[in-house]
Amino acid sequence: PVTLKLTGTAGQSFGAFAVDGMTLELTGEANDFVGKGLCGGEIIIRARGLAKTRSGAHVLLGNVALYGATAGKLFAAGQAGERFAVRNSGATAVVAAVGDHGCEYMTGGTVVVLGTIGLNFGAGMTGGEAWVYDADGTVLSGTRYHAEFLQATPFDEVDAAAQHALKALLEEHTAKSESTRGARFLAGWAEHSAKFLRFTPLVQG
Repeated sequence: PVTLKLTGTAGQSFGAFAVDGMTLELTGEANDFVGKGLCGGEIIIRARGLAKTRSGAHVLLGNVALYGATAGKLFAAGQAGERFAVRNSGATAVVAAVGDHGCEYMTGGTVVVLGTIGLNFGAGMTGGEAWVYDADGTVLSGTRYHAEFLQATPFDEVDAAAQHALKALLEEHTAKSESTRGARFLAGWAEHSAKFLRFTPLVQG
């Protein structure tokens, strides 16, 4: 196993093609294509400075993260840009928010978004699952996700195993990324968990 502990701003394709046994811990922020082709490694991005006090309110990684990822994990204590987890087929990720076209053409893996999503979420998604925190009910009632591809199920209507898996994943994310948003959700789990939606494909690829 190899662990790299880094501080500062990472350029393009941070952690691209990282394999099993590799852990990259970045305190700072990263540019586009974080974890492109990730195939077993683990990427952790923590906020720094004043951003650390409200990590979920700040953008920590750019566009097209996890493009074509097949395995591994990404925990980021901040927001991501557009086209997050496009063509992801097996990686697990937790982030504070994503821009437009999140989980496009996703065929496997698990994505958890602890905040807002952009337009066109889940277009062409035929596998895996995505959890989205719907703070005010606008995701379920709105047009930001593709209802022709995805089924949205409120947290209290999913099975107990899936509920426990989400909480365990959030606990791992919070411990590793030091996410202040994750810590707040866990502290008030009964209240916050009820606002999650689980998205699964209507038609499996």
